[in-house]
Amino acid sequence: MTTMAQAVRLALHVGEERLGVTDIFGEDVGPPLGGVFTCTQGLRTAWNSPLDERGIVGTAIGLALAGQRPVCEVQFSDYAYNTIDLLKLAGGMCWSSAGDWNCPMVLMTPVGAGIRGSLYHSHSFEATATHIPGWKIALPSCPRDAYGLMLSALREPNPVMMLLPKALMRYRGEEGEDVPGVPEQKALDELINKPVTGDVSQWKPRWPDTPDLFIPFGEARTLRPGRDVTVVAWGRHAPMTRKVANEVAREGVEAEVIDLRTLCPYDWDAVVASVRRTHRVVFVNEELEITNFGEHLLRRAVSELFYELYAPPRLVAGAFVPGVGLADNLERASVPQERDIARAILETARHQP
Repeated sequence: MTTMAQAVRLALHVGEERLGVTDIFGEDVGPPLGGVFTCTQGLRTAWNSPLDERGIVGTAIGLALAGQRPVCEVQFSDYAYNTIDLLKLAGGMCWSSAGDWNCPMVLMTPVGAGIRGSLYHSHSFEATATHIPGWKIALPSCPRDAYGLMLSALREPNPVMMLLPKALMRYRGEEGEDVPGVPEQKALDELINKPVTGDVSQWKPRWPDTPDLFIPFGEARTLRPGRDVTVVAWGRHAPMTRKVANEVAREGVEAEVIDLRTLCPYDWDAVVASVRRTHRVVFVNEELEITNFGEHLLRRAVSELFYELYAPPRLVAGAFVPGVGLADNLERASVPQERDIARAILETARHQP
């Protein structure tokens, strides 16, 4: 099975060979490294930029306006904050020109905790990203979704953010979550992974023939059916929540787990349909709890589903602290863990109106 990093790499290869991608660039994106998580290793159009996030995003905007189709990477989302005005400019391009100008660019950046990255390599970005209109935003949780959403992003006429959970970069997913058309794990690694020893000066990847798989933006995926409580998650916490739901089922609580997959647009209809069956809902993510995207969803649940609810909706989110600590116990205290999700599911499911 592919890792998420390999899935992104395979999608970008399809992009540069079949979808018109002209430039894939950022800090350490080109040879010899191919990205800090190897998402761009061996790609024909990949090149290295200076360590300048504003220059990276600004160059991508310029290329897009000049008729190219660039993919740029901000190495860690923590460093995207100094590009906010440029992100606003790209997002507003089509609207402010009354549809005369499009900005077909993809910005990908690793997000979230889970790798002991400490203060400047552990932040989430979706709360900030979803405050910038004009962007489509994806946050995949498995290799298949990373591949299919990236391919869809590469066809978009306007800007897309691919927020890639750091903790899932080496995640291979469950059954049905692999990239179609790839060989078994060892064979794939030999085909597309750059060797870590020996002379690699002449190395080139041998790409498998993978299909066009376009996963639509705004279409959620049910990871696990259930009758007692709806749990809505995305990114790193989608597979974590599925695991927890399987465990609390032993205590008689059947939780339905929905992975939103994209945050702009998002599949509110899927959430509504599930909550009308279970009458209870929990939202889970690792972003800071204040001005969290889950708060927006919780507000809609209260406003639009008030008379359907048998229990107060709950949000399980990251602690409102300046950073994620380097020490293991500090990181675990900063972002939701399995025990936090389990507690919220059980308390919500057992609440009596």
